[in-house]
Amino acid sequence: MRLGILETGAPPPQIGQFGDYPAMFRALFGEDAYDYATFDVQAGRLPATADACAAYVITGSSAGVYDPLPWIEPLKGFLRAAKGTPMVGICFGHQIMAETFGGKVIASPKGWGLGLHRYEVQQPRAWMDAPRLTVAASHQDQVVQPPPSATVIAASEFTPFGMLAYGDQPAISLQLHPEFEPAYARALIESRRGTRLTDEQADTAILSFEQPDDRLQVGGWMQRFLAEATLGGP
Repeated sequence: MRLGILETGAPPPQIGQFGDYPAMFRALFGEDAYDYATFDVQAGRLPATADACAAYVITGSSAGVYDPLPWIEPLKGFLRAAKGTPMVGICFGHQIMAETFGGKVIASPKGWGLGLHRYEVQQPRAWMDAPRLTVAASHQDQVVQPPPSATVIAASEFTPFGMLAYGDQPAISLQLHPEFEPAYARALIESRRGTRLTDEQADTAILSFEQPDDRLQVGGWMQRFLAEATLGGP
């Protein structure tokens, strides 16, 4: 299966040793799991047609979906054109999907979501096999109004619209980052210490990574969803 990765952001240069976001997804899913194609959306590169790939993953980004950036509207246009093609949105991808299909995203007054966050599964799907998920969070923006067609399938009190499934298309999205290995998540927090984060915020978030996480399990959920949605498996 040809899996298109819509790359909408990049790690900070000072921690570039961890690789880019497409590399993180390839590591999560398996280098040989799919025929991967990467599209640098920030550079204006999008698939020529929606059927260029069998499914798409939209990555995270430091951008906000409401930012006046030249690549935001073309990405929304592509997602509309690709409606019906299986897609998975992560963090910014979760937010841009919500905005594109009729929801609303804001810079949340709750502030940063950092460290390991736990979501309770509210509306389980066949490809989910646990009642909760604990995965790295790194966001200030949040979906505050889901699209009319979307159902909340997992969430927390902090992020009440944390994981969505779309009823009118084969699409899911998640605010958390299963592609982040703990070492990268810690390094990302440290790179923001004293600038975007206070010492207290950074220390609390880093301490949370002493717990086990469910990133690999959630990566498996995403793959089972894609296999089901494309009907032919990876």
